[in-house]
Amino acid sequence: MRKYISYYIRNFDYPLFFVYVFLCLFGLVMIYSSSMMVAIVNGKEPDYYYKKQLFNLVVAFFTFVLGAFFPYKHYSRKKIMMFMVGLIITLMFWLLLFGTGEAETGSRSWINLFGIMSFQPSELAKLIIILYFAGAFYNKSLKTPMVDLHPNHIIYPIIVWIAIIFFVANETDIGAVLIISGIAIAVVAASGIRIRTFFKFFAELALFGGAIIGILALFKRDSIFTENRIGRIKAFLNPFEYEQGSGLQVIRGYMAIGSGGLEGVGLGQSVQKLGYLPEPQTDFIMAVIAEELGLLGVIIVLGGLGFIVFKGILIALLTKDPLARMISAGIASWIAIQTFTNLGGLSGLIPLTGVTLPFISYGGSSILVLSFAMGILINVSMYEKLEKRKLRGTQ
Repeated sequence: MRKYISYYIRNFDYPLFFVYVFLCLFGLVMIYSSSMMVAIVNGKEPDYYYKKQLFNLVVAFFTFVLGAFFPYKHYSRKKIMMFMVGLIITLMFWLLLFGTGEAETGSRSWINLFGIMSFQPSELAKLIIILYFAGAFYNKSLKTPMVDLHPNHIIYPIIVWIAIIFFVANETDIGAVLIISGIAIAVVAASGIRIRTFFKFFAELALFGGAIIGILALFKRDSIFTENRIGRIKAFLNPFEYEQGSGLQVIRGYMAIGSGGLEGVGLGQSVQKLGYLPEPQTDFIMAVIAEELGLLGVIIVLGGLGFIVFKGILIALLTKDPLARMISAGIASWIAIQTFTNLGGLSGLIPLTGVTLPFISYGGSSILVLSFAMGILINVSMYEKLEKRKLRGTQ
């Protein structure tokens, strides 16, 4: 046991770990700064959201440790894969029957976990898609060379993806649908299959995904095409035309970013968070960072997130293990896609989706699952370092 721990300590990816911790703590500080007025308006203590996120981070640390010290190779075991699928389908059914959040956010995306906390199953679905797809492709490659695989060989991942997309789309959480779809495509692209097969697989996902969304749009038209969502599209096209309505949040975000300039107005000195910018501690937290800490604060956050994405892609490129490659590429793509979706909505590049900024925004489900994913990525990195040491004859 002592030798086992010694291997882990010697091969632990400390730069990746410290960047992850820094982003979490930086996000905690900015949640405290951005949420005080929101908490007071809602009749709570000024540090209400700060304390809740601090609790989330404490719990998230244990999920990180679990991910870091549980060997990633086990995720390809059929029993674990079946458990993951069973877990997410159970949570999705639970959500379908007893979900909450539609009145607050327009999406029925949360379930109550025994009164302890609210949990968003779609966050867990992002990670399970990565692990299940990677495990399924890896197991199939043990019997058939990866370059010879075609979509019929991997029908089960397609079925799992269809089931998850159906449930998430039924929540009317469009942002999560796009991210989960992007993650699935990234894992397939990293699997090593032929380009022609990849495009066939992509076409199948697009066909089934489009059919699911089309059917739901037909039967849940009023839930999907809400006034709020239509307003977001109008605001994306021309926010200043709707500055007293759906474009207000985007414009206030622009004002926060413009006010910050290079150096910012100072930590805690944001004006837009004082009731002008709705829920600034969630998907618009980067606007507060830009206002208070200026371009430097934005660069710090993007640099940290960029480093994690870079490390994930680097591990995927250097490893000879296809399972490690797919898991690393999937996690890196997840963080990259979600970051782009959040900042794209903030900057007006794409319509607002309500997606949080990884590690920075307030949210228990997000930080718990992302921390577990970071633990897995570090576990993959440790094994890669250990394998290289063995090849050199040192441990």
